[in-house]
Amino acid sequence: MAGTHEDAMLLVELAKWGAMIDLAEATRTINSGDFNPETADGLDKPVQTTLYFYETIGTLVKNGLFDGDLARDWLWVKGAWEKVGPAALRAREATGEPHMLENFEALANY
Repeated sequence: MAGTHEDAMLLVELAKWGAMIDLAEATRTINSGDFNPETADGLDKPVQTTLYFYETIGTLVKNGLFDGDLARDWLWVKGAWEKVGPAALRAREATGEPHMLENFEALANY
């Protein structure tokens, strides 16, 4: 069994937070036919929202505070990374910060 009752409670809180930051709209945007991962900018609101949300999930998983299998069962982590990961990698290169958004990437590539 993946996750615990505590994980389930955190999942609900994370879902609420996702609604507050308009993750659904960000998801619609990055999954639209008009969205191009190769030209997406990490500062565009839908991209930034997605990166921030998933990096938070990845950080919780990395630190043993949220079950990774449950996270990947709930969210299409790999698909989200495929859409906004190129923008994250460009941001890493531009800032010279090799660890930027690495928890999202690790969660997606698990």
